Amino acid sequence: MATKTNEISVEEKLRALYDLQIIDSRLDEIRNTRGELPIEVEDLEIEVEGLNKRASKFENEIKDLQSEISNKKEAITHSKSLMEKYKSQQDNVRNNKEFEALAKEIEFQELEIQLAEKRIKEFNAKIAHKNELLDELKAKISELQSHLGFKKDELDALIAETQKEEDYLLEKSKEFADKIDERLLASYKRIRTNSINGLAVVGLERGAPKGSFFTIPPQKQMEIAQRKKIIIDEHSGKILVDDELVMEENEKMASIIKF
Repeated sequence: MATKTNEISVEEKLRALYDLQIIDSRLDEIRNTRGELPIEVEDLEIEVEGLNKRASKFENEIKDLQSEISNKKEAITHSKSLMEKYKSQQDNVRNNKEFEALAKEIEFQELEIQLAEKRIKEFNAKIAHKNELLDELKAKISELQSHLGFKKDELDALIAETQKEEDYLLEKSKEFADKIDERLLASYKRIRTNSINGLAVVGLERGAPKGSFFTIPPQKQMEIAQRKKIIIDEHSGKILVDDELVMEENEKMASIIKF
């Protein structure tokens, strides 16, 4: 059983496409009033996210260094404990050989302590440097977040002004899109995406498609006016409709999208 969209005539399809174009063009106008703000907000969000990841990395590196310092301190404590043990054993040795062996162990532990203390100093220096970088990073993040908040408020205010109309138009856009078969709708969306001004369906102005300087031959203009098939302009790639249809649909849609 054929679907409703397959049963409608070519003329009805053209009217539905042009009506959809009117709605989508109005949505484009609304969104264009926001200018570069949405992009600015998105770019700032991405930048803040990136800086937060860098800050998190610094914080993890600092934690790792602090853990290394704790390990070295434990090693120092252990070495001192061994030194005390060896010194105590020296009091009970039976010969010089045992005493010298314990002295070497004590000397070794002293070197271990010195090396651990050196590492602790190096780790503390690295922590101080990373904390300095982290403070600078957090200051930058704070500044950007403040700027982002301002831009978001500005964007939200602009969206709030037209939100009700935009929601209504989005609902109408879906309603009119549902009248068009999937393949034709996909073509319409593709043409819109590739068009600088978002126009996929255009009428003729002085024999040429709106926005184009290439005149359509009279025979082709007659075919467009007959509305027997979907005709696409070979130069602009846009779907063409005749002036009379444009005037009729503009008048009809004026009351539908009036807000």
